[in-house]
Amino acid sequence: MCCISTKSKRATIYFDAELHRALRLKAAETDQSMSDVVNEAVRILLLEDAQDLKAARERQDERTVSFESFVADLKKHGRL
Repeated sequence: MCCISTKSKRATIYFDAELHRALRLKAAETDQSMSDVVNEAVRILLLEDAQDLKAARERQDERTVSFESFVADLKKHGRL
């Protein structure tokens, strides 16, 4: 079920021994290659980064509030 194709690139990656063991076990448990498990994890991580960047862009024009004034406002309205 491996997804190695002509577009795949080879890389040498060093894992902490315990992470490597967990990766091997996860691959065996899910009937996937270690490469497939790592590729999926990297895809998920990059997607999360892309979503974070999008959210930051969408909020870049929002007014900023200092922590001190935020806490003061909470106190003023009886929330602290």
